[in-house]
Amino acid sequence: MREIRMLLTLVCLASFVAGTAVSKTRVLSHPRGPFPALAIVATDSPVNKCVPTQGLGGGVDGHEKGECARMFSDKNIAEMLSAGLGPVTYRLRTELAGEVWHWNPRGTWSDPVHQCGYWVSDDSIADPINVSYGYRLPRRGNTIDQANDDGYSRVADGDGDSFWKSNPYLDSYFTGEPNDVHPQWVVIDLGAAKPINSIRIHWGTPYAERYRIECWTGDDPMHLHQDGKDEWRLFPKGEANHSSGGDEYVRLSGKARSVRFLRILMSHSSGTSAQPSNDIRDRLGVAIREIDAGRTDSQGRFHDYVHHVPDRRKQTVIYVSSTDPWHRASDIDYNIEQPGLDFVLRSQLTNGLPVLVPVGVLYDTPENATAEIKYLLKRQYPLEGIELGEEPDGQWASPEDYAALYAEVVHWLGALGQNVKLGGPSLQNFEEQLLTWPDASGNRSWMNRCLNYIRAAACHFDFFSFEFYPFDNICANAAPHLLETPERLAAMMTSLRTDGVPTTIPWFMTEYGYSVFAGRHEVDIPGALFNADTVGAFLTLRGSKAYQYGYEPNYLADELKCSWGNLMMLQLNPNSEQVNRLSAYYAAQLITKEWMQPTNETHDVFPVAVKQSKSTPLSAVSVYAVCRPDKQWALLAINKHPKRTARLTVEFNFSAAHRQVSFAGDVNVIQFSRNQYIWHDDGPNGHPIRSLPLAHFRGDPSVSYLLPPYSLTVLRGRLPDFR
Repeated sequence: MREIRMLLTLVCLASFVAGTAVSKTRVLSHPRGPFPALAIVATDSPVNKCVPTQGLGGGVDGHEKGECARMFSDKNIAEMLSAGLGPVTYRLRTELAGEVWHWNPRGTWSDPVHQCGYWVSDDSIADPINVSYGYRLPRRGNTIDQANDDGYSRVADGDGDSFWKSNPYLDSYFTGEPNDVHPQWVVIDLGAAKPINSIRIHWGTPYAERYRIECWTGDDPMHLHQDGKDEWRLFPKGEANHSSGGDEYVRLSGKARSVRFLRILMSHSSGTSAQPSNDIRDRLGVAIREIDAGRTDSQGRFHDYVHHVPDRRKQTVIYVSSTDPWHRASDIDYNIEQPGLDFVLRSQLTNGLPVLVPVGVLYDTPENATAEIKYLLKRQYPLEGIELGEEPDGQWASPEDYAALYAEVVHWLGALGQNVKLGGPSLQNFEEQLLTWPDASGNRSWMNRCLNYIRAAACHFDFFSFEFYPFDNICANAAPHLLETPERLAAMMTSLRTDGVPTTIPWFMTEYGYSVFAGRHEVDIPGALFNADTVGAFLTLRGSKAYQYGYEPNYLADELKCSWGNLMMLQLNPNSEQVNRLSAYYAAQLITKEWMQPTNETHDVFPVAVKQSKSTPLSAVSVYAVCRPDKQWALLAINKHPKRTARLTVEFNFSAAHRQVSFAGDVNVIQFSRNQYIWHDDGPNGHPIRSLPLAHFRGDPSVSYLLPPYSLTVLRGRLPDFR
């Protein structure tokens, strides 16, 4: 019953946050003068508590070659701090690139003679680490990665000497479980349906002694939908139980089947190694050099539909379950650099607060992760927590595989005997429910299965982290998207709670932004509206800490070839040391210094219901309320209509006292709109032609408040003392 009441409460909160129980968004109407809106603050019981200097922070990430030094100059750090954000989370770009992170350039190789193998950075204290790099994986399996996306799969690179190999830490030697629990797989996307009746696997060593070859019955197995009933279906002759490796030809069926996606599902490693080795990891997992998939005609000729090219843009797209973190000194990737851990944690960026730091999980080793935390503890840096991995769901890792790697890192960290908080997995944004292929019981919930594994392993899971980037189409009109923001976040968080994420641990939104892609909306007014709406909704939905992505200054980009922009508060100028303050900067200032009181004291967050006329979109205005330590009530009001002013009336409902009251005395009004900010769209030379401080004026509580089109407004004042 408690879970049922909690779910009902969340549904009600989602309605408050969206301003309506109606799920469909109406089209924005044409301007006809101000439209009325009524905000009713339910004052009887707060839904959350927030210490803004600790709960509202920013994220610091890796960047392109040579950029960190310019981004993090003393002058720029001072500008960043002036936005008012508190704590910092360190993001791990190398993990998204499918690379091993040498968080300390000093360290040891498992094969020091040949400068290759498995790397462990040095945990001893020496010179401060100011910059660090990732190393490409020569046994990479995925064609696509989530960073620069400039690598390629070794399964389809046409090189008989290269190979993909799965992560040895998923073998039973490390997990203590049968290998059937963590079957490894390769998915081949032929790009379009092709007639398939045979396949040739060029095995590496170790090879899989047992495997199944399957085809997908639906559209796309890598992007699942809630109502999908598609499945992997075994070919008539697609199962092998006694493979001996080498170059293996398999006739899958007599008649060719029209197939786009194939999967090779593997278990039971041969435990062999190509070269003599004393390192058990060289003999664990499975390895494949190349895969040919196609049709054998009536004359016995094989027609291969796989494009074998060492170029991600031209090769057939390959997805894999995991990748071996083995690499060489020559694999260093200077195109991606991480700011040094010492540089960040010793800088003023931290505001003297504990930092949320990552360790690599998917493409790293537990030994290297443990060395990192030992180093940070030796330096006596205050740590908010250790986030294990980054976006494993977005990199197609199965929940059980990620959870097994998580558990191994937790086990190693536990040996340190330190009281550090451990969590993750920094889920990427998703719609409705985060799904994966069904397990034996039919469970398709990624997060539920991950948590089940972590609980069974008796691992610490001290906080939960996720990311929120709801709008992939950065080219589309922002106005309809902005109306959906609170509802989408509410649906996402409700789904995660339904899937079993505990409500008794902190929830961290470790990144948020309008889109994962760069575009104009992020540097124009919509970006400011989105950020404010997201923070207000997150806190009303009982989130703990929110970290804004794009904290450091950056350059414009045009990722989808439709507009120039970026997730950033401050814009670097190619020919000047001066940075431009962007809309997201002013939104952060409004939230941290005007809506919230910039203090280490607790603010109470209260739900707000917004009622509007039928002639306007029901979610055009969002309002969020806090009662501050200085006893002032502050409302954050967001008008998401691009052309019409809203006329907002405010009521505070004390149901226990059967009273409805308004502000008493003058009201401080702080506002951000096109009167303060205008973006000049000029391709790569775009910049704000108006970038003014927030407007401050007095408001009369006896009348309504005007919210300009596309604006943020804080209303702050005291209530009459009637008790």
